[in-house]
Amino acid sequence: MTEGLEIGMDTLEDSYRIRLDQYEGPLDLLLHLIKKNEINIYDIPIALITKQYLDHITAMKMLNLDVAGEFLVMAATLIYIKSRMLLPAEPSEDEEEGEDPRADLVRRLLEYKQFKEAAHALEGRGRQWREAFGRMPLSANTKEEDGPLDLTLLDLMDALQDVIQRTPAKALMELSADHFTVKDRMNYILERLEEEEAIPFEMLFRPEEGRLVLIVTFLGLLELIRLRLVRAFQPEAFAGILLSRAFLPADIGDAELEETQE
Repeated sequence: MTEGLEIGMDTLEDSYRIRLDQYEGPLDLLLHLIKKNEINIYDIPIALITKQYLDHITAMKMLNLDVAGEFLVMAATLIYIKSRMLLPAEPSEDEEEGEDPRADLVRRLLEYKQFKEAAHALEGRGRQWREAFGRMPLSANTKEEDGPLDLTLLDLMDALQDVIQRTPAKALMELSADHFTVKDRMNYILERLEEEEAIPFEMLFRPEEGRLVLIVTFLGLLELIRLRLVRAFQPEAFAGILLSRAFLPADIGDAELEETQE
């Protein structure tokens, strides 16, 4: 069984790869984990965050995401901070206590969070400027105030990990690229969304099909979201993830779609 999985993943690695820098960076991942766990950024439980960060790195590699070196550097940094916090504190001569090993990381996170919020504010002003001149939104993924919440790659990875954890490890099938491809799963998803206006995220995945099929289905979903053919959103905060068809931007032609799916 394991050999079949390895063959399938080797073939997938040769045929399909997603560059992670299109989505998020290591500081985005840390902020995501802090928000998800409702953690005080000034008092990060480094052991918990390090474990979850490494779990995400493993999931990224499993999904054939092109993990940039900066993600691995951050992983090493977290492990180093964790090891320092396990050692007894050694107060300096001038201070009663040494500096918290997490201090530099907290400073970097706060600075990055500030710049990111400023960028979002500028983006919002640009959208208001476009609307003031009567132009339509650039895509159906634009989030309206107090409307549905569009999701990031990290949100979708969390949802996929929940599905995989509920899938028995023995549920593996000896499948090769001849039996299914990312394009096949993209068509499968679009057909499902033609039948229903919106479907829950987990309804795309059938545990009995095995983890390899789950992974390729997820890759197909990411490609459809990138092409703005499918939208992933939450109708409200803390609600389940829904998937729906999205309008195709006018600047993406049929020929480009066919080339992308080949």
